[in-house]
Amino acid sequence: MRIGRRAALLGTGVFAIGGRAFAQAMPVTFGALPPLTGAGGPYGPAMLRAIQAVVEEANAAGGIPTRQGGRPIRVVAEDDQTNPDAGVRSARKLIDVDRVSAVMGTWASAVTTAVAPLCWENRVPLFTVSGADSITQLPHQGYVFRTQPNSRLQVTTATDWLLAQGARRVFHLAAQSPFAQSSQEVMAEKLRAAGGSVTGFVIYERDKTAFRSEVDQLLRSRSDTVLLNGYLPDVTILLRELYRAGFDGRKLTFAYAANQRTFEALPNEVTNGLITFQPSPDMDSGAFRRLQSRFGGTEVDPYSAQTTDHAALAILAAAQAGDATGVAIRDHVRRITGGEGEKVDNVTDGLRAIVAGRAVNYEGASGPCDFDEKGDIRGTKFRFEVAEAGRFRLLQMI
Repeated sequence: MRIGRRAALLGTGVFAIGGRAFAQAMPVTFGALPPLTGAGGPYGPAMLRAIQAVVEEANAAGGIPTRQGGRPIRVVAEDDQTNPDAGVRSARKLIDVDRVSAVMGTWASAVTTAVAPLCWENRVPLFTVSGADSITQLPHQGYVFRTQPNSRLQVTTATDWLLAQGARRVFHLAAQSPFAQSSQEVMAEKLRAAGGSVTGFVIYERDKTAFRSEVDQLLRSRSDTVLLNGYLPDVTILLRELYRAGFDGRKLTFAYAANQRTFEALPNEVTNGLITFQPSPDMDSGAFRRLQSRFGGTEVDPYSAQTTDHAALAILAAAQAGDATGVAIRDHVRRITGGEGEKVDNVTDGLRAIVAGRAVNYEGASGPCDFDEKGDIRGTKFRFEVAEAGRFRLLQMI
């Protein structure tokens, strides 16, 4: 599936992309690898749409300025199917056949873990929204940039919040994934330091259609809270079984595992009281408002905000370098996201400033894009919400 290339006018030597003509210019190709199907399927199409929108905006502004002149951008999109094997096949195609300069939009930590070695071995930057700590601990040579807070930051924030609500005995139900083990280690450490404990840690296969034995273990533990660390389909089943079993403790899950589809699948009495948390986009930023306008009536989730920034970061880094190779993009991402440069929140203003010779500091729809030496985002805000009568109500932003 090729996305973003509007037409090639054969025989004329002119490419028409995003409504702008580029004479004798070879396109810069980016790869998009979101989960269009599978457990991440509810989020992947919007993530891709956000990438496309930024590329169209950049092409309308003249493309990427390089030493060879302004170059148009095209996006080649593949579906990772929220599956590591499918992700690897798609990444190989993007790298070996399409010759992409960057890959963006991987979602599941297991997929990102499988794809990352292909990227760094081929000197292709990988921009991801996956959270497992282990990802940026890989020997990626600077080719991984993570806009999602890592699992330590996410679970530390969630556990501190639970402790403030009075939780002391927390049961951890988790789908098999790299994120699960790192989440468990952080949560156990934080609870133990505060005099609490993880009363049970159960890893389950997320494709199961029933979880009665896992729920029975939770009930025997006499826990006051359960952390549901899974995906939308399995968490939906778990919520139903927790209700049937009469569990009346606190229920917390990641926001990607419970959304409007959860309310469509379950009665209100099953979902009432469910608490979700998630890294929050910068909802007051011009970049976020611009994304909202592009999406119309569709809700903007954190992953779409982050992939908006993936595309902008890759484009502006290439522009700053004057070179659209993967090495050049890797080496210039931090140069356009920190320091005392002119603050920009969109790719058009960023390109304009770079062409004029000014330093830029990009802050996007997901917030400041300040990466540490491992490629992790340094910080963000978190949003806690509670389910009430078929909708979420904001509890706290921290």
